[in-house]
Amino acid sequence: MFIFAGVIVGSILVTKVEGQLLTLMFGIIACLSALNMLFARKEAMFQSLPGKSGQSVMATLIGLFSSMVGIGGGTLTVPTLTFCNYPAHRAVGTAAAVGLIISLPAALTMLVIGERPLDAPFGTFGLVNLIGFAFIVPLTVLFAPVGAGLANRLDASKLKKVFAVVLIVTGLRMLYQVLA
Repeated sequence: MFIFAGVIVGSILVTKVEGQLLTLMFGIIACLSALNMLFARKEAMFQSLPGKSGQSVMATLIGLFSSMVGIGGGTLTVPTLTFCNYPAHRAVGTAAAVGLIISLPAALTMLVIGERPLDAPFGTFGLVNLIGFAFIVPLTVLFAPVGAGLANRLDASKLKKVFAVVLIVTGLRMLYQVLA
């Protein structure tokens, strides 16, 4: 419910904000999340998840920022949960479920209220490219079980590091696009 509320607010805000700012936000969020995962001390910052109100705030912010920068939620959900001593394997599985809660309402909102940019590629309606959507969704559904299976076989600390490296490369690429 709170993730969904954050997604709707973020999806509406994204239609009002300049793309460069969103790219910058994504780059910063990704790099900070990755650095935290790579260099955080072994033990979690907190021993457990916060109470219901704290979890509501976390969920709302994850939904808000994820929808604004166009990510499925794993980028923020995995580090946030592991920060609260949530097991890495469960955090990845939770992030997969959160991704569905974020992506579908965000895409629908941006499809309906988003204004197509002048330089958007063919197949873009609102702020959604339907050609990309048509390829990404089936492949995600097809390969999600493969990823989950691999994640279960990997050591939790290695999984965290692999995710962090991918995340920092993506974040640095985004920052380079904005700042170069």
